[in-house]
Amino acid sequence: MRQAKTPLFSGLLEHAKRNPIQFHIPGHKKGMGMNPTFREFLGENALSIDLINIAPLDDLHHPKAMIKEAQELAAEAFGADHTFFSVQGTSGAIMAMIMATCNPGDKIIVPRNTHKSVMAAIIFAGAMPIFIHPVMDERLGISHGITPKAVEKALQQHPDASAVLVINPTYFGIAGDLRQIVRIAHNYEVPVLVDEAHGVHIHFHDEMPISAMQAGADMAATSVHKLGGSLTQSSILNVREGLVDVNRVKTVLSMLTTTSTSYILLASLDMARQHLALNGHQLAEQAIRLANRARDLINEIPRLYCVGPEILGQPATYAMDPTKVLIHVRDLGITGWEVENWLREKHRIEVEMSDLYNILCFVTAGDTEETIQALVGALRDLSVEFSHAQPEERPKISLPKIPVVSLSPRDAFYAETETIPLEESAGRIITEFLMVYPPGIPIFLPGEVITEDNIEYIQQNIRAGLPVQGPEDETLRTIKVVKRQTAISG
Repeated sequence: MRQAKTPLFSGLLEHAKRNPIQFHIPGHKKGMGMNPTFREFLGENALSIDLINIAPLDDLHHPKAMIKEAQELAAEAFGADHTFFSVQGTSGAIMAMIMATCNPGDKIIVPRNTHKSVMAAIIFAGAMPIFIHPVMDERLGISHGITPKAVEKALQQHPDASAVLVINPTYFGIAGDLRQIVRIAHNYEVPVLVDEAHGVHIHFHDEMPISAMQAGADMAATSVHKLGGSLTQSSILNVREGLVDVNRVKTVLSMLTTTSTSYILLASLDMARQHLALNGHQLAEQAIRLANRARDLINEIPRLYCVGPEILGQPATYAMDPTKVLIHVRDLGITGWEVENWLREKHRIEVEMSDLYNILCFVTAGDTEETIQALVGALRDLSVEFSHAQPEERPKISLPKIPVVSLSPRDAFYAETETIPLEESAGRIITEFLMVYPPGIPIFLPGEVITEDNIEYIQQNIRAGLPVQGPEDETLRTIKVVKRQTAISG
């Protein structure tokens, strides 16, 4: 029953019970030096363990005691060789994965629909991204993951890549065949890095997609706070030895981590790990049952469609997390954004995400029959209120061609720039990010060459009413590009 232990949280409690006189930061000193209203709201218990890395409490940057043991227990729970706690969120863990495996100029194979932290890490590392288009779902207007075939093709063309990055599962809970992708990459002795921001719970139930560690991946940045019960901003980085230099991972992670680590966040990771290790299957079982109940009831509501296992069966839709409740609302004649606002104003319900066609709700063990009934009841009211609305013609969602990379994203990001009209920018190197949502896939990233085709693609999306986002000029009349150097004449 090693997993019943909570060395970090228990150690903090013991320290707090000693009630030491503090002459160290944080300066609020158990709340006595802060705004009394805020102190009263948070409470004495929380403030008593808002501490830093003094000697009795170990140090996240060089753990030798309670933090070391807590991370070892987490590695055991998640099937990793090493687990490192992150108080920089999963974004910090993703950056550490990439910067620990990519040197300046190295290639990294990534899906085109990656999180912004991936591009930030590529810029910081000076790496060159090799993009794979994710599979598009034309009906739902969302992107899925990448296929084993696409990874094989990319590695055939770029066998010298330093890493392959995969999202498992996607934001919408859909997963590709990760085990097969790992096999293919390992045949080339290329490590697989996994953005597992939305998959901490999948490791603990066999009706879920397999986790990164179960699939044999080399590293996984996993959000415990999103769906695993820890506090916001707390995540873990799971590492498998072999193709990855663990000591380099430690060094890079430390470089990216504050030296004033929050012990409240660290303790929440320790306790969430214990809860998942001991009760994860039961917690997932409860969430799956509630989500499936919601799915069945929502699919009885006229003109609403809640995605289920019928979506499976293709290479990019190999498995799904049933606790992600994706509700397609286009047939109501209103957008997902309008549904989100309506639910907020009429029923005090907040959803995870909305886009042009969908809303997304996460169901966890924190839900009850009452919360599910509240959601279903609100959606029934929504269907009645908009029963006479007619859906407009669906704008066609297509994928833009991936542009040629002329400069590394890092060189473009730091280059001297000039602002020019978008319609005159063909042939120039962009220094900004530009994407259309849905499906949230970048049209341009820093360092890519702007083409007439993609300018027309942008204008088509604007005409169709799809939001194009990213540039400093929100009107999209102008774009920032690498400044042309004028020749110096004698």
